[in-house]
Amino acid sequence: MEDIVILDTGCANLTSIKVAIEKLGYYPFITSEPSIVINSKKIFLPGVGTAAAVMKILSKKKLINIIQDFKRPVLGICLGMQLFCDFSEEGNGVKTIGIIKSSVLRLKTNNLPLPHIGWNQVLFNKSYPLFKHIPNNSRFYFVHSYIVPINKYTLSTTNYDINFSSVIQKNNFFGVQFHPEKSGHIGAQLLKNFLEM
Repeated sequence: MEDIVILDTGCANLTSIKVAIEKLGYYPFITSEPSIVINSKKIFLPGVGTAAAVMKILSKKKLINIIQDFKRPVLGICLGMQLFCDFSEEGNGVKTIGIIKSSVLRLKTNNLPLPHIGWNQVLFNKSYPLFKHIPNNSRFYFVHSYIVPINKYTLSTTNYDINFSSVIQKNNFFGVQFHPEKSGHIGAQLLKNFLEM
């Protein structure tokens, strides 16, 4: 059985996520085959590119309902986290997976460059299993132009002229706005924590 699945969303960063997970001693499988996805123990939903393009792929592969009904841990990375919301302002507006009642908004800053690219601090107020052995205010690597506003599912916040959700969780759905696979040993620890849940 393919226990750990990285959903093949047609993105460019699938290999770097796969390599980061393999370094932790796990053997993930990149696929969009519904019968494999439905039986997996953990799902990674990566995202690079546009919400519309990834939603189109998920819809074509008949994966949207499978994700919505999945009862084991799912980790959305970057755009993957944003897709957990029900709507994105991207383009002319995109209906997304709808696990979390929130819209994804365009990141607006007064004078900071966009997209938000680089290392930034992640501030969390409570200890969660996902943050085990990760000091508060640790720095992770970000690349994004859209944000999930702070809401009741926000576990951590990051500031880039404004505060936004950098980690969210609802039940078995976890989302990180940063790229753990590009965030050195701290990112590796977060992936390890998720894999050990």
